[in-house]
Amino acid sequence: MLLIKRHEMQTIRLNISDKIYVCLMRLLGKFSKDEVEIIKEDAAFVENKSYLETELNEIIDGKSKFVELEDAEQRLENVIRKHENA
Repeated sequence: MLLIKRHEMQTIRLNISDKIYVCLMRLLGKFSKDEVEIIKEDAAFVENKSYLETELNEIIDGKSKFVELEDAEQRLENVIRKHENA
C-alpha cells in the first residue's frame, strides 16, 4: 500500500477585498510551499473535490471495486492499442 506522508495543515477560506488582495498575496508568497499552499477554488477544483470525496466515501463504505495491478495494466494496454492507430 502506498502511503503519502503529508504535513498537517489547517485550511481557511477568506473573502478578500480587491484593495488588499495584492498585499495579502505578496505576504503569503514569502512563505514556502510547506508552510502555506494557496489553493485556487475554481470550477475545476470544486468538481475534482466533489469527485474525490465521493470516491473516498465509497472506499470507506466498502462499495468500491478494486482491480489487481496486472488487470489494470492489461486494461491500460488495451486502451493504448485501441487509440494508437486512431
